[in-house]
Amino acid sequence: MTYYLFLDESGDHGLKNIDPNFPVFVLCGVVISEPDYLSLIEDFRNIKQKFWGEKKVIFHSRDIRKCQKEFQILLDLEIKREFLELLNKAIQKANYSVISSAIDKTAFLKQYGKLKNDVYEVALSFILERAVFFLDATDRNIRKCNLIVEQRGKKEDQKLRKHFDHLFQVGTYYISAERIKKYNFSIDFKPKSQNIQGLQLSDLIAYPIATYVLDSDRANPAFDIVKPKIYSERGNLYGLKIFP
Repeated sequence: MTYYLFLDESGDHGLKNIDPNFPVFVLCGVVISEPDYLSLIEDFRNIKQKFWGEKKVIFHSRDIRKCQKEFQILLDLEIKREFLELLNKAIQKANYSVISSAIDKTAFLKQYGKLKNDVYEVALSFILERAVFFLDATDRNIRKCNLIVEQRGKKEDQKLRKHFDHLFQVGTYYISAERIKKYNFSIDFKPKSQNIQGLQLSDLIAYPIATYVLDSDRANPAFDIVKPKIYSERGNLYGLKIFP
């Protein structure tokens, strides 16, 4: 059985100019088996075909929220209601688990300063650890787990691949390299233009998690939909690592 771990982010991973209104960086992972991913692809394609026909459409959280680009059709409130209803239903129906890491950049900078590893790499380490915990607890014959990451830039992608290779060789504080190698992890960088549904699901989930981390008491219907999908053990949300 092959699994995928799709990764996308919400917020800026830089530490130089921290936005006081959004001082958090979230790296969101969606873990899904190959058969379940094929079902998700079909559901997302059906939604796109219903509203846009054969046109190429990429679900992007910010564009949907702002009703921009292809999503200007959502300015029609009836269309928006129907679209969100179908999209939320597809997100609820799909069989996957969320493993995410949220970093409070202000607290991180105050406590650790600017480390050699940037917050994206720190977040990836947390996610890889918990992905191993999740796969260990899954009663299936898992032969491989492919990490699919949205491209950010040649320099950034090379730096992240180097960090991933380092984790693969030496492990982390909590998991050994042998435990990581057990699942034959690989990493691949894909451009947004390839219209990869798993990356789009991760993008749609990342923002509600970020807003929850910023203010957990605020009404957050999108997070309420996502929360049951967050990887948990014995009531603990291991799939939502908030750091520091």
